[in-house]
Amino acid sequence: QVQLVESGGGLVQAGGSLRLSCVASISSFRFKIMAWYRQAPGKQREWVATISTGGVTTRYADSVKGRFSISRDNVKNTIYLQMNSLKPEDTAVYSCNTAQQDIGWGQGTQVTVSS
Repeated sequence: QVQLVESGGGLVQAGGSLRLSCVASISSFRFKIMAWYRQAPGKQREWVATISTGGVTTRYADSVKGRFSISRDNVKNTIYLQMNSLKPEDTAVYSCNTAQQDIGWGQGTQVTVSS
């Protein structure tokens, strides 16, 4: 069964850091462009970052550029999101999926940044 499991969220003060992980139980993981998304309360889900199949090319939303870093381990079927200099506006449920969002969404991991 195809599954996405996110972890690593928590409560952190503004300026702090967190590292999120997402394990994807798909056999074709290494061929998938993967991405992180987030959804804040009362808002639409938004794209955060994308990483190419080999991990060489990354893209970021302007709101996180310079603070967040996406990476992947194709042996472990895992992508990561290193989040530094966190701001209260980064508070959201963070989820991963392919760039095409063609896998059923996992439950995500809650990130709460206090001011």
